[in-house]
Amino acid sequence: MQKNLQTLLPMLRRFAYSLTGSKADADDVVQITIEKLLVKGIPEDVEPAKWAFKVCRNVWIDEYRSRKVRQEAVQNEHLQEPVSTDEHSALEQKQLLEKVNSALGDLPDEQRAIVSLVAVQGMAYKEVAQVLDIPIGSVMSKLSRARSALYSLIKPDFNEEQA
Repeated sequence: MQKNLQTLLPMLRRFAYSLTGSKADADDVVQITIEKLLVKGIPEDVEPAKWAFKVCRNVWIDEYRSRKVRQEAVQNEHLQEPVSTDEHSALEQKQLLEKVNSALGDLPDEQRAIVSLVAVQGMAYKEVAQVLDIPIGSVMSKLSRARSALYSLIKPDFNEEQA
């Protein structure tokens, strides 16, 4: 089981980061997820990766309130590291990424989880439906609404940067 967890760890970390928007929060969620998987185990009739993602998502939901407090601290300018590069384009890319992460944070929880599983983890819609225990049609419709919402949230900034 530990070997399975070692191979799942990078994927879980990316998934947790996409949910929380913070590396520190993602590490906390992954640590709690791994602890739960080691203590409670993975059912034999379930694919380990799908089970791990489901546990990770549930841990994140449980930690949602404390995540908000930590996220506000991370967004404090005084706590952020200064940009070490002078390249203007790198700064613009970083700012756009921050806007996308912020827009992800504005999505409803379930839409954010679906975007994370599809876009970050590269899961098929069917797999996402199984992980989240919802119909595949719901995955597709929620993903479509999430993409539209993300586009509308970053569209003004995106168009300015393209001009």
